[in-house]
Amino acid sequence: MANVTDAAFRSIIAKYGKPDVFYTEFVSADGLCSLGKKKLLVDLKFSKKEHPIVAQLFSANPEKIYEAAKLAVRLGFDGIDINMGCPDRAVEKQGAGAALIKNPNLAREIIRATKRGAPKLPISVKTRFGYNKVELSWIEDILKENLAALIIHLRTRHEMSSVPAQWDLIPEIVKIKNKINKKTLIIGNGDILSVKEGIEKCKKYGCDGFMIGRGIFGNPWLFNNKKKKVTLEEKLKVLIEHMKLFEKIFKGFKSFAVMKKHCKGYTLGFENARSLRERLMETNSAKEAGLVIKKFLKKNF
Repeated sequence: MANVTDAAFRSIIAKYGKPDVFYTEFVSADGLCSLGKKKLLVDLKFSKKEHPIVAQLFSANPEKIYEAAKLAVRLGFDGIDINMGCPDRAVEKQGAGAALIKNPNLAREIIRATKRGAPKLPISVKTRFGYNKVELSWIEDILKENLAALIIHLRTRHEMSSVPAQWDLIPEIVKIKNKINKKTLIIGNGDILSVKEGIEKCKKYGCDGFMIGRGIFGNPWLFNNKKKKVTLEEKLKVLIEHMKLFEKIFKGFKSFAVMKKHCKGYTLGFENARSLRERLMETNSAKEAGLVIKKFLKKNF
């Protein structure tokens, strides 16, 4: 997720509850081939402790994603995921993201170009099962490209995230996959808030794995099966750690305001949470935010 699952957040998660596979925030392949490449490369920064890690790219230009795939190889990624589900208007205007659902021929070209650029890496696609309605013919089309994995956000582009994810469509998708290439992994995505829930959905619907997005916000311990309970004091101290790491990694590249997206996730479900959150929104650095949090903890503990 853009400006959310960045190197700072992934480092925090790797420390407190590492998942089986990390994915970067999605990055424009076109931008990586432009004069603005240096600014975008920070979005592909990662540490050794994050392996295995997959670079998520988007583009509607086969030549550009071919070059970006070669770059991903040089940077040491363990795989490449192509985003064909993002509903952002600016992304769709380029013909990328969810717009590719309406252009399966180009989508298949994009996959082939990525494979040429990174012939030894597993290539996956993250998409939705339709644009305005369920279109399993779209799923069938891209499965013909023998992907390593297909990650499906179980909603249409039109639905965004406003309706419950339709996990009951997974069995039909698995059936289609088995007719084309049994080796492709089907990964479900949508409305999963815990590892236990994800495992239950995989068993119930027959997919090979699950991806968690918004459920990880403010909860770096989500994948830590040994950590049964996190105290408020622990959570807020990790928020300070997260803020400091964000500044260290992104100084000169990203405004501290971007980091504030995480404050809501870390400050939910306790007395005076809203008041603390509002004060954090007024800060402009990790140092300022840290003082606000320490004052809050001193007053409440």
